[in-house]
Amino acid sequence: MANRRCLQTLSRHLSYLLSPSPHSLNSISPQTLTPKLLYSLNSSPKCPQINNKFSYLHRQFCSNRTNNSEEEEEDESEGETDCDDDDDDVEGLESNSQPSREYTPEEKEKEAAEIGYKVIGPLQKSDRVFKPYEPVFAVIQIGSHQFKVSNGDSIFVEKLKFCEVNDKLILNKVLLLGSKTQTIIGRPILPDASVHAVVEEHALDAKVLIFKKKRRKNYRRTRGHRQELTKLRITDIQGVEKPAVVPILKTQKKGAKKNSDATYGPMLIRHEMDGRE
Repeated sequence: MANRRCLQTLSRHLSYLLSPSPHSLNSISPQTLTPKLLYSLNSSPKCPQINNKFSYLHRQFCSNRTNNSEEEEEDESEGETDCDDDDDDVEGLESNSQPSREYTPEEKEKEAAEIGYKVIGPLQKSDRVFKPYEPVFAVIQIGSHQFKVSNGDSIFVEKLKFCEVNDKLILNKVLLLGSKTQTIIGRPILPDASVHAVVEEHALDAKVLIFKKKRRKNYRRTRGHRQELTKLRITDIQGVEKPAVVPILKTQKKGAKKNSDATYGPMLIRHEMDGRE
């Protein structure tokens, strides 16, 4: 069946080509000519008109291919330029996702004040910021967290952006102050109170595992997270009366022996008197 169909198509094309009317020759399109048929027509010397017509068709077909190839090359070049533009767009998106913004000093102060601190400057060797313990405490707010602190305490807060290690800070958001003699409560903040601190280090918190599971769906995801922290050392609390620290004197051993003799002496005398009676 396949051979019969091939013979029918060949005979049909030959009948069109061998017909004397030029209309049939003009009606032939290069797409209808198979390679075998073209070779047979080229090799036939009896029909020069057909050969000329065929060569014209062949040349026209080749020129069309070259034009198409040129158009394809232009499309490829345009596609390459489009890809380059897309790459530039992707690079722009990456740069936007990780912006290298430089803050002005005013912006730094504003954002730090919103969080609840102010950077004074680096700690110098001549500074004597660490003081002995004082019986005073304060409740401060840094970001969205509150801490109860006293002189000499160390606290871990979420990482503060605009400070380095050994920088001196003033914590402005003081909610409450207390001592042995008085207690001051803010509404909500005490404007005249402040807590001084020093940045000791920037560290990472312990890893927290986040595990997700959907039963009967073969879905399990495990992720880890380590929060960035800043360690602060409280050096001073201002804005409240501080009681005077009374030094504790140690009693001598000899004095303790004398006091013991004085206490137990009358008791011994009483026992002796009771025996005489």
